[in-house]
Amino acid sequence: MMGLMPSEETRTMTPPTVRSSAAHDAGKPGGTSTRAWTMRLLVLGIVLSALNLRPAITSLGALLEEVRDGLGMSGSVAGLLTSVPPLCFAVFGVMAPRLARRFGAGAVVCAGMAAIATGLLVRPYAGGTAGFLAGSALALMGIAVSNVLMPVIVKHWFPDRVGSMTGLYSMALALGTALAAAVTVPLTDALGGSWQTGLALWAGLAVAAVLPWLPFVRGRATPPGPGEKAAETTTQQTQGSDPGPAAHTRVEAPRLRMARSRTAWALAVFFGLQATAAYITMGWMAQIFRDAGVPAGTAGLLLAVTMVMGVPLAFVIPRLATRLPQQGPIVLALGVCGLAGYAGLYLAPAAGAWVWALLLGVANCAFPLALTMVGMRARTGPGVAQLSAFAQSTGYLISIPGPLLVGVLYQHSGGWGLPIALMSALMIPQMAVGFLAGRDRTVEDEAAR
Repeated sequence: MMGLMPSEETRTMTPPTVRSSAAHDAGKPGGTSTRAWTMRLLVLGIVLSALNLRPAITSLGALLEEVRDGLGMSGSVAGLLTSVPPLCFAVFGVMAPRLARRFGAGAVVCAGMAAIATGLLVRPYAGGTAGFLAGSALALMGIAVSNVLMPVIVKHWFPDRVGSMTGLYSMALALGTALAAAVTVPLTDALGGSWQTGLALWAGLAVAAVLPWLPFVRGRATPPGPGEKAAETTTQQTQGSDPGPAAHTRVEAPRLRMARSRTAWALAVFFGLQATAAYITMGWMAQIFRDAGVPAGTAGLLLAVTMVMGVPLAFVIPRLATRLPQQGPIVLALGVCGLAGYAGLYLAPAAGAWVWALLLGVANCAFPLALTMVGMRARTGPGVAQLSAFAQSTGYLISIPGPLLVGVLYQHSGGWGLPIALMSALMIPQMAVGFLAGRDRTVEDEAAR
């Protein structure tokens, strides 16, 4: 499943003058075996982490009515919950590169998983709306830093498999999203019907995700990436000496002014608009079907189908994207699927419900495509870290008003005509900026100081 596409390997080949970390380890007793186990552990950590990046959101959506009744939460506060995740992602995500430079990406992701576990365990039992929101914010903080650093870790450890590993990570993320939406209610019923138990049980998955990252906390298992290795090699040639182990743990990376890069801005806006569409879909699509006469159980199943579509496509699309010099055609294809799905929701929401759910599921795969482009639009690991933080933080800020605006339009118009028109209108600029973000260029050429 993680084999290389030929063109992917060619596009990201490490220069022959730079000795790879695997070759370096091969000269040591047991070095190759140790590195193989390290890589397996890292893949496990990536997959488990990705599984934890959405259950905090979708499990709450499945039990929102019970949570409102249990906490005496007002309708306006409950409505704001749909915009809390992107707000936290924007606020906390921007901190991730600085934390990674100080403590190491592995340590930050490990702490992020611990924060998710703690937040999910605490929030149902915190007592009151304020405590629930605080626990949710803690979990979302862990998700935010992990969101930003996953592309960085993929670029650093798997420079010749960016598409494959991004696909694996995105597939696991989609699976976690769909799984929490589908099984939270049945599991809650099976465990006695308490919504507190139904929400808290997802903390166990986050605890499991902490364990693979523990060996990476002190950075002992983190070799320099190809770009950093090249920089070290140049330094050694200039100084004529081996700088010793310390030089292999900290490399000064050039700071980039992302606000100067048109590519960074295009990617940020694309990320924000696709996130807007995703959160609108997660928050409102089931209600659209129910208002059209679809039974509640079927409406929930349709939403699960939309989420599940991301599982196989999230693995295929990144691999395809890395084979192309420009990703604009994929952006346009996904956008056309979204427009067709919205048209179906407007014209015949019940008659073609399964078709519209499938089309919108395909359109939502703009998310793994955006992550892949983050890894492709920067040449080095530090560049990916800065671009990922900028694109995701800015993008999530852009996405905050969307779900709220859809709710306002629905309430005041009494139907879904205006909200669906808004969703369709937003898809046009998403396709335009995504096409620009897919051009074959890097932010280092545009944003260097």
